[in-house]
Amino acid sequence: MLITVDKRGSINLPKTLRKELGIESGSYLNLKVEEGGAIVLHPVSVYPTTRLSTKGLTKLEEARKSGKGKLPEWMVREIKSA
Repeated sequence: MLITVDKRGSINLPKTLRKELGIESGSYLNLKVEEGGAIVLHPVSVYPTTRLSTKGLTKLEEARKSGKGKLPEWMVREIKSA
């Protein structure tokens, strides 16, 4: 499959290839240059992380120990999509 590099250094992957690999706008690809100069792209999944302050971590630990309450709906969705 022959593709071109534009003046910004970008390449366009043909629609049929993107569809076959499930690559959409915003997808991530890992680029590897192998011995001899072959360029290999692999689709990868990137999962966002949540960082808590010490105060936030303390509250989370207290909540876990209490065994009471429900997770916020947004957190349930994040966990399911991870």
